[in-house]
Amino acid sequence: MTGAAILDVAREGVMTFLKVSGPLMLIALFVGLAVSLVQALTQIQEQTLIYVPKIVAVFGGLLVCLPFMADALGAYMTRIAALIASGG
Repeated sequence: MTGAAILDVAREGVMTFLKVSGPLMLIALFVGLAVSLVQALTQIQEQTLIYVPKIVAVFGGLLVCLPFMADALGAYMTRIAALIASGG
C-alpha cells in the first residue's frame, strides 16, 4: 500500500467521521445557543439547565439521523473491506 493510498483512506475516514458526527454536533450547538439566549434574557443563571434540552435534542436528532449515519459508516466499511480483500 503506497503512501498516497493511505492518505486517501485516512482522508475518507475523516470525511466519514465529519458526515456522521456533524449533524448531531450542529443540533447540540444550536440548542445550547438557544438555551443560553433564553438564560440571558430571563437572567436564569442555572448552569445545569442546559444539559437536559441538549441531551433530548441530540437523542431526537440521533433517532432521525441514524439511517443516514448507518449508511455512511456501512459504505465506508465496505470500501475498507474491499481494499483489504484486494491486498492493498
